[in-house]
Amino acid sequence: EQDVGLSYTQTFLTPNKIDAPGAPQRLELFHELMPLDFTEYVISAEHGTGLEQLREAMSVVGKRFEDKDYYLSELIMSAEIFKEAMALIEPLLAASSDESRGRLVIGTVKGDIHDIGKNIVATLLRCDGFEVLDLGVDVPAAVFVEETRSSGAKVLALSGLLTPAFDAMKETVTALAEAGLRDDVKVIIGGGPVNQSVVEFAGADAWGKDAAQAVRLVTEYLA
Repeated sequence: EQDVGLSYTQTFLTPNKIDAPGAPQRLELFHELMPLDFTEYVISAEHGTGLEQLREAMSVVGKRFEDKDYYLSELIMSAEIFKEAMALIEPLLAASSDESRGRLVIGTVKGDIHDIGKNIVATLLRCDGFEVLDLGVDVPAAVFVEETRSSGAKVLALSGLLTPAFDAMKETVTALAEAGLRDDVKVIIGGGPVNQSVVEFAGADAWGKDAAQAVRLVTEYLA
């Protein structure tokens, strides 16, 4: 199923951009080929089946790259397909209410530029009505602290796929404490190698093993 979903996206969304000439026609054909209406498809399960399908597809791509079945060019192209598909899905999942359920800051920590998991979490949170301040990738601790302070956010979500990111997570939590903000801000961490041991090492409050759990944690903390 992952391959089929990726094939649809690759065929009709690339190499052109979403707003490029011909994109609406490709999207219309994409709608026709899906087993469900595209809007229903991406919101048919809790927190969006379509997003999880994309995540699973990228996991397959990553595994094939690791096994040397895919080249670097195919890995990069898959990431671009993912971003374009996300650009289509996010408006369909936009929250029906304009009232924010709370504000949080999210980003990939210093030294790490992986953002697929972070982007999924940020999209799901926006779809659930949260105000998400996404700082991007390779974010220094000081930037996290300043944005958290200036925005008044009560949740800080740190992402990292590489094991060296653990030190950056700890540094960020320490900086948050030194700024006098730690007692008022919940820190969530996430990423492929993250587990409870990393939570304890970094001094965070919790970790999300997947995007859906991350959303549940934020919902709990900002209730």
